[in-house]
Amino acid sequence: MKRVAIPIAENKLSEYFGGCSYYEIFEIKDGKVKNKITEMPTVSDVSELPDWLKQKNITDVIAYKVNKNIISLFASKKVNLFVGVPQNTSDVLIDEYLQGKLVSDEHIISELIK
Repeated sequence: MKRVAIPIAENKLSEYFGGCSYYEIFEIKDGKVKNKITEMPTVSDVSELPDWLKQKNITDVIAYKVNKNIISLFASKKVNLFVGVPQNTSDVLIDEYLQGKLVSDEHIISELIK
């Protein structure tokens, strides 16, 4: 089973990974959403979020902007990170994820590799 986390602010994908109000976590089995829950991060620093997400058994995170120093923390926790995904509602994003149609904004990606 996969568990996909989406950071949410103002009812859509949060602009900044660490600046969200809460996470919507989708449990996916056999290519379908089986459950959707809301979780509030219990960490005091954004650098602690990869550990917190790993403790929640998150396999994938959909994000818009992420501090490039945090990306290696996700890799070390074996959490897949989709970055530069256009801001939309979590339901639209999870449908795109399930269909393999998530597309990253090239401008955001180029900012990360500078």
